Order: sequence, then C-alpha cells, then structure tokens
Amino acid sequence: MDLTGGSAPARTSKNRPSDLVPDPDAVTPSGSGSPSLPVSGGAGPSSAAPSPGPRVPEARTSAASRSGAGASLPRTSRSRASVPEARGPVVPEAPDARPDARPTVTELRLSAFAGHRSAAHALGPVTLFTGPSGSGKTTTLRAYEALARLGAGDPLDEVFPDAADLVPERARPDAQGRRGFRIGCTVDGPCGPVRLDLAVQAEPRLRIVGERLTARDRTLLATALRDPGRSTVQAEWHTAGATPVTRAPLPDDLLGTALLPLRVAGRTPGQLEVLAAAEQVVVGLRSAFACDPRPERMRAPVPPGEGRLRRDCANLAEVLHRTHNDCPRRHHRLATVAGAGCAGTVTGLGVRELREGTVRAVLERAGRTATPLGRLGDGELRYLALALTLLTGPGVLEMDRVAEVPDAMQGLTLLADGLDRGLDRRQSAELLRLAVEIAGDGHIRVAGSVGDRTAAEARRTPGVTVVDLGV
Repeated sequence: MDLTGGSAPARTSKNRPSDLVPDPDAVTPSGSGSPSLPVSGGAGPSSAAPSPGPRVPEARTSAASRSGAGASLPRTSRSRASVPEARGPVVPEAPDARPDARPTVTELRLSAFAGHRSAAHALGPVTLFTGPSGSGKTTTLRAYEALARLGAGDPLDEVFPDAADLVPERARPDAQGRRGFRIGCTVDGPCGPVRLDLAVQAEPRLRIVGERLTARDRTLLATALRDPGRSTVQAEWHTAGATPVTRAPLPDDLLGTALLPLRVAGRTPGQLEVLAAAEQVVVGLRSAFACDPRPERMRAPVPPGEGRLRRDCANLAEVLHRTHNDCPRRHHRLATVAGAGCAGTVTGLGVRELREGTVRAVLERAGRTATPLGRLGDGELRYLALALTLLTGPGVLEMDRVAEVPDAMQGLTLLADGLDRGLDRRQSAELLRLAVEIAGDGHIRVAGSVGDRTAAEARRTPGVTVVDLGV
C-alpha cells in the first residue's frame, strides 16, 4: 500500500462500504494463516522514530508491552499513563484547514455491526434516531460510545465485553472460525474531514485486526494482523521524509490512532499531518458523554464531593450542590428550565445540607414548602438530569476530558439512548427546544434515540436531524 498519496480516495456514504474488511458473509480462508479481516499492507522491519512525548490525552497501555509492541510506552495497571504536558493540536497548512473548528463527529458508519449493514449516518448538531423496536437505535449509539471509549484508550475487552453478540448473524466464519464486525466514523475539524475505519475480530479471540486513518484522500495510518500468534498488528504510517512510511508493531487491543502521538516524532511534514489528524480524531471522539438517568438512584441524599455528574445521574443532588455554589448563573437557568418540566410553579432549585453530612436537593415552588427531589416523578427527574447535562458542560460531567487541549477547541456530545423515555409531551418538547438552543452556539451536540411521538415533533423543529432506522 502506498501511503504517500497513491492510495484509493476515501469513500463516501454513497459508495460501496469500506473495504477495510471483506464482507463477513463472504469470508475466504487465507493460505498464509492470517485472518481475512485486516487491511492489506506491506510488512517490514520496525523503523519507528523515537517519540518526544504525547500530544493528546494519555492512552491506556495495558497490552502495549506485549510482544515488543509499544516498548517505549509507560506501563500502567488500570490507570492511564502519566505523560508530559502536550503542546496542543498541530494544524498542517492546507487549503481546507480551519484552525477555529472544534473536532466533531459528523458521520457514523456501521459497515457490519449487529443488525446494521452498510449503514452511514450523517450527524448534525442534534441528531435523533427513531424506528420500531429492534431497528437498531441502541446499537447505533453503542457503536458511537465504543469508538469514543477506544479513542480515550480503553482496552478492547472492556469496550466490547459481549463482542460475539455484535457480529452480524449472517456472517459465516472462515476455515479458522474467525468472525468479526466493522465500524467507523468521520471527525471534522481543523484538518478537514478525517476518516477512521476499524475492523474487529470477535471470534475466536477478540482483537483489532485492521485500522485505517484517512484524510484528504491520503491513508495516514494502516494496520494489519500479520502473525495470528502475536498480540500485535503491523502498522505503517505516513512519513514523507527519507522514507515514505514508518512501520512498527502496535498492540491489537488498543486503538492505534490514539497511540500515534506516543510513537510519531513529528519531525517531517508527513508526520505532523499524521499527528494532527490523529489528535483531531481523538479529541472529537473523547468529547462524548453517555447519559442514562436512573430515577430510582437519584432520590436519596448523597455525600458532597467534586460534583461531577455520573452516567446514571445518581449524584444529581451533589452536582446541584456544586452548581448552586460555583455556577449560580447556570443554576438559576436550570431552575428556570425546571419550571417547564415539573408540576406547579417552580421558583428555584435548592440544596439542603443534612446533619449526617449528606446533601439533598429540593424543588422550590410558589406558596408551597420545598419538595425533596426524591418525591418527584420519574419523568421529572429524568428531565432535570438531562437539562442539567445540556446546561453545564464537560467540567461538570464525569467524562474523560482532554486536559491538554484548550476548552475553546473542545465540545461536548451528549449521547442519550431513550432521550424521551418516561417524559410526557410537554417535557419532551421543552427538552428538544433546549437541545436545539444549546447546540446552536456550537459547544454542545446531541445524539439520541426517541420514540415516534418525539420524532414527529423533531421533524417539525429546525436544526434537528431525524434518522428513521425503520425504513
């Protein structure tokens, strides 16, 4: 494969699916013993240039030291690697470069994933997936979250604990019993659109067997499984120096794109282009926060802490305690929004510090005593939690923030499966209105799934992209 610019142009959603992996329904055995899933690419001796230090947030390296792969990476157990301070994104000089653009995921591709085949979904500021039960709304959002976690450095087995269930049902194993799935995305930003395509072998052993990073019709990174007996893939990335490409092994259970800043020196224009594209993809993916409010866990008082909202929003009272003290303007705005989704005339959201050292959030209503949030209905609690997520940002959410990149270069994508679950018509309409308003300034995007009623309302709302998976 020629990584100097002679590779095939990146495909769009109107063309045939990515050939990163052959069709799982037409797997052919390989005489060399290598799986039929990986990208084709030349193997060769490792010539990786020494790295001066990472340029994006740290990635987990639990498997990076196996078989000599990533020998220069620091070893960790369950924690992320300790890395030097990053210098920030490098934007190559190019006609379409936009230094002020925040990296955002603009397309999600499910080439072969669970019940999805050859699917490519454009993502706008607010994108809602709808369709009948079994149409794949949940798995679509799961693919997005999986890519986000891999971009943050999570190991493959933690991201896909049930990988075999994600292989398309009609996918037939090859002679060695190997089956897998393919997903990918496009991240737009300062470098323009950058494509990431990933091939995962689920059986008989979970591993990444092919990865391709493409920008401006140039393949910047390609990996392939060359020796099934090793826990590594052979990677080659664009160099454009004395040699056109650099080759080195990478671990087969971590996203290679997230590891590039640990391996690429950034000494040639080609290496800078690779680093900029990899950083853009990692920053864009890591901006996701999956929110699934569980009202049954949100009712009890909680001890005060750092005030970062968890995925299930069980610590809602703790976060309200923080916003009440540290973000009074946002807290007041949330109280105003609460009036549109809670019964009665809401005058404020208060927090009570209890004698046992815990805090309890209360809803203040005109002419009535304050009502503990534990007494609210499930729909009211879910509405408040989702509204809080939209009105705050990464600093108030328990998410993997990119500390090395300025906030102005980062955004937030809220992933909400069942966004309107448990909400009445008024609450759904108000939450939709709020999502469109917040997304309008470009800091926050929303990708969620909704039922037919909310989807019908969304189709009449400017600024919302509705994807019907049932057609």
